[in-house]
Amino acid sequence: MRIDHHAYQRATGVAAAGLVAQVALALLFLIFGKSTGDTTTLIASAWLFGGLVVWLGLVLVFHQHRLERLESLELDAGPQTDAEGRLFSQDEARVARRRLNLMHGALMPAMSVLYAILLVGAALTVNWWFRSEGDPNSDLGSFTTSGAAGWQLAVAFGTALVSFIFSRFLAGMAVQPAWANLRGGAGVMVGNALVALAIGVGTVFEILGEADPQRVSVLRGVAHGISVFMLVVAAETLLNFVLNLYRPRRAGETPRPAFDSRILSLFAAPDSIVRSINEAVNYQFGFDITSSWGYKLLLRNFARLLAIGVGVVLLLTTLVVVEPQEQAVRMRFGAPVGEVYQGAPMLKLPWPIETAVVRDVNRVRDLPLGLVTKVKAGDVLVWGEETAELDQNSNLFLVAAGSRPGEPARAGAGVAAAPGSAEERAATEAAEEFAVVEADIVLQYRVRDRELDSFLGFSGDARTRRSPLDMRERALKSIALREVTRALSTRKLDEVLSPPAEAPLVDALATRIQKAFDDAACGVEVVGLSIPRLRPPGKEGGKFEELSIARQNGRRQLEDAQSTVNTTMSLLVGDIGLAAEVVRGITELSRIEQEAKRSGDAALQRDADALRARLEQALLDSRAQAASVISNARAMRWTTLMDAQAISQDVLGQAPAWNAAPELYRTRRTMEALADALAEVRVKYMILPDPNRVNIDIQMKEATSGLNLADYLEKKTDQ
Repeated sequence: MRIDHHAYQRATGVAAAGLVAQVALALLFLIFGKSTGDTTTLIASAWLFGGLVVWLGLVLVFHQHRLERLESLELDAGPQTDAEGRLFSQDEARVARRRLNLMHGALMPAMSVLYAILLVGAALTVNWWFRSEGDPNSDLGSFTTSGAAGWQLAVAFGTALVSFIFSRFLAGMAVQPAWANLRGGAGVMVGNALVALAIGVGTVFEILGEADPQRVSVLRGVAHGISVFMLVVAAETLLNFVLNLYRPRRAGETPRPAFDSRILSLFAAPDSIVRSINEAVNYQFGFDITSSWGYKLLLRNFARLLAIGVGVVLLLTTLVVVEPQEQAVRMRFGAPVGEVYQGAPMLKLPWPIETAVVRDVNRVRDLPLGLVTKVKAGDVLVWGEETAELDQNSNLFLVAAGSRPGEPARAGAGVAAAPGSAEERAATEAAEEFAVVEADIVLQYRVRDRELDSFLGFSGDARTRRSPLDMRERALKSIALREVTRALSTRKLDEVLSPPAEAPLVDALATRIQKAFDDAACGVEVVGLSIPRLRPPGKEGGKFEELSIARQNGRRQLEDAQSTVNTTMSLLVGDIGLAAEVVRGITELSRIEQEAKRSGDAALQRDADALRARLEQALLDSRAQAASVISNARAMRWTTLMDAQAISQDVLGQAPAWNAAPELYRTRRTMEALADALAEVRVKYMILPDPNRVNIDIQMKEATSGLNLADYLEKKTDQ
């Protein structure tokens, strides 16, 4: 084939057609998934949109190849020498070639890395969405399937057919060296075909499995497979990118971009797979065995041998051996048919018309009715013990509170309700009527003999995300929890924590649960019931063990307080009986005084004075500490009164002197005050009236301080 600009122009047109087809398919899957609510189709659209990068790169590089060929044609047709016969240097004039080399060296690797990043991002987003699907705090929605299964089949298989045909066409063109880069587009198209084919097969399983709505969705697995497929293609692209950095370049060879997947190229050209297998077989045997008559005979009868093998396998599925400890039932298109087999061979129609469900009915299964505390062997759970496992447990059950010894009856039995709002009274009554216990309850059960069909028809085996129990076990747990809650709510707290020996709690609960299972026709036999932990909730359990100690401490504190009261009253009043009477009298006195002060009634005030006098006389007659305080107060009152009277008489005695000569009296009293104030002052200041009217006789003397030796000697001499 002649490699010129026409060849690259055709390749550019094919790449542009592939880009348009890729956009159309991506939009088709996106719009169909959004309109029908199909999650798998939306995830597949991420793969389709990622392939746009490959087609865009191919359009650009083939267009640049065409420009480079036109530029080379123009330069080759022009003059090669100048007027002087010198050759032109055409390297600087080949701008399109430099751009083409830049595309192969930088643009195509960059677009390959971008293609890988988009695929990895889409795959990680899908996986993150699946992990967050069961989160109640997330609003990302849940996995859904399309309600238009027929249209989905048409879209999936139609896309797969168109994409595969187009990929085969591209693979045929890529055989020519000028169109070798179209292998990348063929890989993208065959990837589209594989994704669409997987969705179509999953949709077929969805249609066939409509009779069992509790089954695990096949399309969910297809969605996970698409995310894994994107990760594998992205990993191969990145590996090709790294290898291209170290791969030697040959002159005139067109570089192969990193997004050209070798794995997808095999699916785009399946005849190459057969050639590869033949070459591998010849290599292993050491000669051309594929040309021998035996190998050709095997190839001619391969379809017959395959049919015989499939037939033998299907015949083997018609016989099921049921062990003595097992039960089996036939399932025709998901519905149980026929009788239950136990310890005998069972014949059925071949798969997939009929399948067999075989269960070990002798195995006893444990079903925890709540969270079970993980306790190491040998450890003892003590009431009130603080452990992380116990703090996380929430197996709480309501029981009747009952009356405790030494406590009055409840409010409903004739005692006045506590004051407060209606909500507070309701909460108080509820607290008096009910109590809470914390219990780990484990139910042991097995399938009853010859009732496997009832067990299977009771509920499905579907298991929701992040749930250790399937739908059947969750239904059994709900029934058992309902009966346990009802039974415990009718028992008193003391009967639950310490049940009587003649009426064991576990036997009563097991009997009640078995009756509920029989009414539900679930084909289950209750083998036993165990309660490994039963105690008051949380840290409150320790208070039950300390109840007797707390009561003894309460009585001791009351006795100590009464002793203190008796001692204090004996010191104050002298008699305990008199003390109670005095306290009542003081309370009555306070009340009368407040009423008299509020109303201003003189009669009440007189009653208060009379009562106060009687109380004081009673305290004085007791001759205790209070009597001493009252006597001392009375003596102090009389002393203060007499001092005040003395001062008053002194003032009244000086009134005649004031009346006789007020000016002289004032001057005299002023001098006396100054004399008293300046008695200890060394420098004397005198403030007097007119000196012509006053005669002053002053003797200047200095008081002797300490021992005056001169005076002592003079006295000795005089003797």
